[in-house]
Amino acid sequence: MNRMSLDLQSSNALRVSSVSEVVFDFLRQQGISKIFGNPGSTELPMFVSLPQDFSYVLGLQESIVVAMADAHAQITGQASFVNLHSAAGLGHAMGNVYTAFRNRAPLVITAGQQNRSMLPLDPFLFAESPTEFPKPYVKWACEPARAEDVPAAIARAYYTAMQAPRGPVLVSVPLGDWSAIAPAVPPRDVSTTLGCDPVAMERLAARLNEAREPVLVVGAGVDIDGGWDSTVRLAEALQAKVWASPMSSRCSFPERHPLFAGFLPASQPGLADCLSGADLVLVLGAPVFTYHFSGGDTHLPAGAELWMIGDDARQLAGAAVGSAIQSNIRLANETLLERVRSRPARTDVPARKIATVAQPRGITPAFFYQTLAELRSPDSIVVEEAPSARPALHRHFPIERSGGFLATASGGLGYGLPAAVGVALTRPDKPVIAVIGDGSSLYSIQALWSAAEYDADILFIILNNQGYGVLRNIALKSGADRISGVDIKHLDFVAITEAQGCRASRCTTSQELRTSLQSLLAQKGPRLLEVMMQEEETAMNVMTPTNKILKSPDRI
Repeated sequence: MNRMSLDLQSSNALRVSSVSEVVFDFLRQQGISKIFGNPGSTELPMFVSLPQDFSYVLGLQESIVVAMADAHAQITGQASFVNLHSAAGLGHAMGNVYTAFRNRAPLVITAGQQNRSMLPLDPFLFAESPTEFPKPYVKWACEPARAEDVPAAIARAYYTAMQAPRGPVLVSVPLGDWSAIAPAVPPRDVSTTLGCDPVAMERLAARLNEAREPVLVVGAGVDIDGGWDSTVRLAEALQAKVWASPMSSRCSFPERHPLFAGFLPASQPGLADCLSGADLVLVLGAPVFTYHFSGGDTHLPAGAELWMIGDDARQLAGAAVGSAIQSNIRLANETLLERVRSRPARTDVPARKIATVAQPRGITPAFFYQTLAELRSPDSIVVEEAPSARPALHRHFPIERSGGFLATASGGLGYGLPAAVGVALTRPDKPVIAVIGDGSSLYSIQALWSAAEYDADILFIILNNQGYGVLRNIALKSGADRISGVDIKHLDFVAITEAQGCRASRCTTSQELRTSLQSLLAQKGPRLLEVMMQEEETAMNVMTPTNKILKSPDRI
């Protein structure tokens, strides 16, 4: 070893690094350069004098920060780094931490804590149980025993977040730890992809080859695992009809494909009825099954057997019926493709036809989605949180590509609007469209400030039906004559949006809708369209001079 090498080795050995310096070095190793945060005094040392190669993405409330980071992680396939304030700040964030857990979004969350010397005194901004508070909706939580252990804890958190099934983790960091001295974190190569059991795959392939009418059910795990293309090839080899799993938060199969059958309802017996005729149901990347309403103990049509593949051991163990294989979806599909026999093209599944809705006077969900589908770029990424209009989205707004659709897997509101900001900041090369209900938007309306602050190229569309429309619909279907607490009126979303720095406009008629969408889709930067909605039944009665009602089949 020459003298220069000895001097360099000696210099590295003598180098003194703070916890923050070691943490930033580790984040650089992982390709992480954004910090999504809403800071407080207990986190001040971490973001003061932030290295120039890092950017701090500010949200005005902690739940907004988590949703932006969640979408960033889902789009990149890489963990996002999140900075939250201690105790109450983490409490504000918990709704979207829960959503990130359900979305399987890898987040490394750091939450502040008071100085170690003050912890015995029950001080202001003290988190009494920092690791217990976020459970069970984080995969792992830790407050390191020593300041110098913080970088190693964050490294472990990162690897845990990225392991299948991915999800959020939390490290509580006392105020003074960031300036303490800590050793470097050695680089590691940790695989995050689960392989599949070849014996189990042989059994499944044999059963698929024997099956008369195999059917696929696809969930968010297909898109998460990069299994879109291999799922299409598997469906085509088997000539199997493909259903989207109930309440799926991502699109995992092209919805104009001849084999696409539709969207399974989140209740029985409708779900089993949709699968009628199948003798083998293969579920890829979804639970068996997600229900919203009770409907009995029957989960499958008579005579059908079920197999499921996914990387979530708890999901596999908790399935109501069937055999299960733990695996990455893409790897499992490729293994099956080597073993299943290709079948001749079937003739009983014509290409999906999207029913055309005649132009109403007012704007209905169906007409809105039909118009947006005609005008939007096929490369656009759609983030959706408009529950009452979801049936119309399924019927009139087919998604055709991987990574083209995001929604909440938890059912909690307040995710979609900030998540869309996260998508736009991650993929500035793609048009981003957020379709949000008026009620949903109010859970996280401050995210418009972040969109304006960072000049996110995004079109927000608020579907304003002046209330919680999905609750109205459920109440009406259950026979209730009236329901309280669902009306949201006297709100001006144009004024709210402009006050936060974004351009905004409003349309109230179907004639205005096309012109407004064409104009706004051609623009850049953060802008919002408030669409005043009309109830479907009322609008249908004024569709055409002949008063014909055109409805597409309800397949949700």
